[in-house]
Amino acid sequence: MTQHRSLRAASKLGAKKNVLKRFERVDLLKKRGQWKEGSRVTGLPKTKVEA
Repeated sequence: MTQHRSLRAASKLGAKKNVLKRFERVDLLKKRGQWKEGSRVTGLPKTKVEA
């Protein structure tokens, strides 16, 4: 019996990730210099995934 394609490992699918988790967005904003210490983690600006 074969496994349904939605249950395969992410590395095998090869799809491009288009959504970031909150901590990834904060890290990206820090890297860009757009994050101020003490800022709230809710209501973050939209960010594009870096290729």
